[in-house]
Amino acid sequence: MTTTTEPRIYVGTYAKYTSGSIKGAWIELDGHDADSFREACLELHADEQDPELMFQDFEGFPKGFYSESSVPQMLWDWIACTERDRELWEAYAEAVGYSIEETTLEQAQDAYVGEYDDVEHFAEEHCEETECLSGIPDFLRDCIDWRAVWQSALRYDYCEHSGMFFRNN
Repeated sequence: MTTTTEPRIYVGTYAKYTSGSIKGAWIELDGHDADSFREACLELHADEQDPELMFQDFEGFPKGFYSESSVPQMLWDWIACTERDRELWEAYAEAVGYSIEETTLEQAQDAYVGEYDDVEHFAEEHCEETECLSGIPDFLRDCIDWRAVWQSALRYDYCEHSGMFFRNN
């Protein structure tokens, strides 16, 4: 999932909500850290003494980072990433079958092996780089079914999402 909307959260309070109101506002997360975001939320609800913040909606970031009652540190880590790192992190989570909050950018970067048009190109380049083709004449290399190489061997050691390939850990 690649996001195109700036990350933001709709902030209300539990007191307003239980009184039948969803009065609050959208707060953009870019340019904030955890402390300045909390300050902005408290300023927004200065009409309440010690407001219990309620995050009623979100957009522009992966659902795994959303919680009605808190903003996890990993969301701030994700916001600090470049768009490319966000794509890498999200693709890795999808490829390994975890939700994004169960992974880290560092895991994605460590497992990343490259981008390829398809599994055939990955299999061929991988075999060339690891020299598993040494001793095989060039005319026979043209006969190799690279999809079968992926299916029979490499898919157990690597995973792929959106053209990005990762080592299975």
